[in-house]
Amino acid sequence: QVHVVESGGGLVQPGGSLRLSCVASGLTFSRYVMRWFRQAPGKEREYVADISANSDMEGYVDSVKGRFTISRDNAKNTVYLQMNSLKPEDTAVYYCRADMGVDHYWGQGTQVTVST
Repeated sequence: QVHVVESGGGLVQPGGSLRLSCVASGLTFSRYVMRWFRQAPGKEREYVADISANSDMEGYVDSVKGRFTISRDNAKNTVYLQMNSLKPEDTAVYYCRADMGVDHYWGQGTQVTVST
């Protein structure tokens, strides 16, 4: 059975940093593209970033380029999202997803709130 679990969310002031983690088990992690999404209140879920199975390619939505960095450790079945220079508009539930072909596995999400 596949489990995808995010952690690391919380309350942070504008300009601050957080690092999200996502551990995926029950699958061959090193074969999966890993993606981060987020959903703000009243808005649709949106793509944030992704990383290829062997870390040779990364992608980001324009609104986070230069502030967020995605990385992964295949030995630990973990993908990370380092978020710097956080803004109030980054407030959302952040979700991790493991993708390989038609297989997609979502985590339950972790709340990130950027506020004074």
